[in-house]
Amino acid sequence: MILVDSSVWIDYFNGKVNAQTDFLHKSLGTEIISTGDLIMTEVLQGFSSDKSFREAKAFFEDLHFFNLGGREIAIASAENFRLLRKKGVTIRKTIDSVIAAFCIKSEIELLHNDKDFEPFVAHLGLKSIF
Repeated sequence: MILVDSSVWIDYFNGKVNAQTDFLHKSLGTEIISTGDLIMTEVLQGFSSDKSFREAKAFFEDLHFFNLGGREIAIASAENFRLLRKKGVTIRKTIDSVIAAFCIKSEIELLHNDKDFEPFVAHLGLKSIF
């Protein structure tokens, strides 16, 4: 199972071609591709046209869905943030910290195109596709 971050979905829906969108395109229908509440929010809020919003929303309905938050993930996210800060790394976005904590706890690979996840890979065992 793979959780796809908004950084990849946004590129995918905008027609950008890169290693991550190629991997996603090839994996749709062959792998279990999942999304989550925070990721879906980040992606859907970016659509300016109602038609594109509805199409993307319908697309997401066919994917495996996770509620990424909750008490346990909130605490793990804060602990991870603090641990990385002690190592001299400051995470810029709380949502990325929550997504990373969820993936680490759930042992789910993350497909992303966002450098902010790299400290989680390097120091905390986040499994990244690339």
